Amino acid sequence: MEKVIDITERVPAMQKRRKRRTNLKFAFLTTIFLFIILLLLYFQSPYSDIKEVNIQGSNLKDEDYYLKQSGLILNESMWGFKIEDIEKEIAKNEWIKSVEVERQYINTVQITIEEWHKVAYISQEGDFYPMLENGIIFSESSEMVPVDAPIFLDFEDESLRKKILKQLALLKPEVLSLISQINANPLETDPYAITLFMNDGYEVRADVNTLAEKLNYYPSIIAQIENEDTFEKGIIDIEVGSYYRPFSEEYAIDIPESEEGEDIEGDEQDDEQQSTD
Repeated sequence: MEKVIDITERVPAMQKRRKRRTNLKFAFLTTIFLFIILLLLYFQSPYSDIKEVNIQGSNLKDEDYYLKQSGLILNESMWGFKIEDIEKEIAKNEWIKSVEVERQYINTVQITIEEWHKVAYISQEGDFYPMLENGIIFSESSEMVPVDAPIFLDFEDESLRKKILKQLALLKPEVLSLISQINANPLETDPYAITLFMNDGYEVRADVNTLAEKLNYYPSIIAQIENEDTFEKGIIDIEVGSYYRPFSEEYAIDIPESEEGEDIEGDEQDDEQQSTD
């Protein structure tokens, strides 16, 4: 005999489940409503305004320059700008390597800038302008006495400048800081020949194409030279191999014997005239 289930026995349980679902829906809708209210209050309150703009990585230009270029204004809405627009605007500067803009916390904007590094100076019309590792001349600023990077002289060829700047960017910082001046000395046999004058008094002759590879060993080369009991400063040639010549040998001047005789005879005649007087 089949069991007969009285529907009235299940009504209370069904009512409880229905009431529970209704309560959950009400709680969910209430939460959404409160969230919307809080969101509206946030957008209408000072907490949604820009209170601080942090700029990191500015060296070639000051922070005020980048703040003005970003278009951000304090106490305006945190959500009234597009991050992509600010990044594109700042990236238009040819000295900018990368830029990242992000919203932080509830009212702070962070702008992180990476500029191309300054690796040298070039003299133009009496002023010294920084040269960056991407090959451009930073004409936005000039310095009369550059002290933190080498000076370029006789580098009229832009392609040669860019080539050597790439090499300088590969140098160890401690080696780069030792370079005082770089002269272009193109030869028929080697159009990439250059001469470097070092802060410690040495002269280095090199080829642009292998400059970084060989010059990074400069400290150890100097240590070997100065490890001798008697040494003098001179020229280090790293164009092909690596060898050293003292200045006294490189710049020695031989006086012809005839000239020496004339000097001596002239001195004797002067002495005779003085004795006669």
